[in-house]
Amino acid sequence: MKTVDKYVVGVDFGTASARAAVIRVADGTEIASATSAYQHGVGGCIHDAKNPLVARQHPDDYADGFALSVREALQEAAGRGGIDTHDVIGIGFDTTGSTIMPVLRDGTPLVRLDQFRDNPNAHIWLWKDHSSWAEAEEITEQAEKRHPEYLDLVGGVYSSEWFWSKVLHCLRIDPAVHAAAHTWMEVADWLLFTLSGGGLVDDAIRATCPAGHKALFNMDWGGFPEEEFLAELSPDLVKISRTLDPSRVRHVGTKGPLLSPEWAERFGLPGPVLLAVPAFDAHYGGIGAGVKPGILVKTIGTSTCDLTVSPLADGRLTIPGMSGIVRDSILPGYYGIEAGQSAVGDILNWFVNTVKPCGMTYGELSAEAARLRPGESGLLALDWMNGNRTILVDQRLSGLMLGLTLHSRPAEMYRALIEATAFGARVIHDQMESHGLPIDQVIVCGGIPRKDAMFMQIYADILNKPLHISRNRETCALGSAIGAAVIAGAYPDFETAIDHMTGVLDTVYRPIPAHREVYERMYGLYRKLHDSFGATGAMDNLSQVMKELMDIKDEASRREEPVATKPAVLESVRL
Repeated sequence: MKTVDKYVVGVDFGTASARAAVIRVADGTEIASATSAYQHGVGGCIHDAKNPLVARQHPDDYADGFALSVREALQEAAGRGGIDTHDVIGIGFDTTGSTIMPVLRDGTPLVRLDQFRDNPNAHIWLWKDHSSWAEAEEITEQAEKRHPEYLDLVGGVYSSEWFWSKVLHCLRIDPAVHAAAHTWMEVADWLLFTLSGGGLVDDAIRATCPAGHKALFNMDWGGFPEEEFLAELSPDLVKISRTLDPSRVRHVGTKGPLLSPEWAERFGLPGPVLLAVPAFDAHYGGIGAGVKPGILVKTIGTSTCDLTVSPLADGRLTIPGMSGIVRDSILPGYYGIEAGQSAVGDILNWFVNTVKPCGMTYGELSAEAARLRPGESGLLALDWMNGNRTILVDQRLSGLMLGLTLHSRPAEMYRALIEATAFGARVIHDQMESHGLPIDQVIVCGGIPRKDAMFMQIYADILNKPLHISRNRETCALGSAIGAAVIAGAYPDFETAIDHMTGVLDTVYRPIPAHREVYERMYGLYRKLHDSFGATGAMDNLSQVMKELMDIKDEASRREEPVATKPAVLESVRL
């Protein structure tokens, strides 16, 4: 197929909004984009004042957000960009995950029934709903006894963010919802099912990415977990497992169905186009950023996801604490490796909007924090305000800030929180590299990297890696669009499409040697806190941590080198 003047649409469903982008197939240029904010709850999320671990959403926000964002983006592309909608050859999309909901046999979300309209348990269970932590521990314990190979797939610990723990928790706290539901679906799978015209959900395509990383799918043991294993957790889980057909699981390199005529009309398209098999946002973001072996892609937003790939020929690695090492889950022909942190941007948002330190804004805090030298605050924090996703996989862990005095200032705390998230990222990177997974380059995407040079320099210093920024603002949507371009035949494979459609900005953040030396000392202290508070049986002697932080603070205040308020761009690189 000639790629000149052909276009694809990529849609990225985040935690609070849907973002659609019209992408030129030939070079990945974004022609137009549009965003539709979710309308239910606060910022698209429905919380429970009595249980801070609850986070729910409404499916109408996804369906309406899809229609509104795509239609608006196409209208803008046709008007300002002058494209002909007949030249749109495919649509791809991603969602967060594991983000699941109970549905009827025909795919109707349970929350659309009158008796469940106001029941939060019949809503979508968002990825950051951690209310099923006890069930996650139970699944982990049983798998250790019965099927340790299940845990080998997901780094040794099953998470409360994932499919089976959420389903099990719901059937225990709300049997009526479980009884009424025919099955549970990832929002990504439900959207593909809905956009292609529906039918019976037992016949729906289930995407490899969520199935493998969150629902213990692996063809090495025949697909999803065996019924006997699930029945020991609860016989009621077998009802759900029998609706999951392993032969219907598809990776992003396989063609999805056609967009239905009804949805084509809602989008403003002249006729049906091909739909790509969906994946999670960060996974398609990895594709949109140019993931390859040796390249780690960090999607930094409310939380973070770290993604890389390893060739199938090299065999599947075992890396404790990862959120999955799954065949074909990111790129066909590779193992997809996922890790991440449960909160990054959310931590900064909490500090600014909930703590409200002296009424200071992001900009004010960032400007003052940028004038501090590494270690000058005397503060060290743990970044577990929303639990630990990797490598401890424990959502009952919480945050900590050490070194506070009566002289500590808001900007010092703000910088310490950023440093904490970078130290947490370093733990993940060290875990990968120590288990045979090389990280030669880091490419970052998401909202934060383009906004805050201080943030990026801190990460470069602490990770001790050069950081490149994906050139496309909507990198996850671009990755979804690349999936559509490949399945529509515009490129023979993902590798070729990535070479033509992705790239990075000229700006590169590189570690500053003097900063790196200080952060190495602080990282050693962070690891003491990390292991002592998070790893069972690993309590270290913490009696000198506060005093060493004071020593680092005193040394920083005596250093005469200028403070790098605006880190230098040391070279321009385009991958």
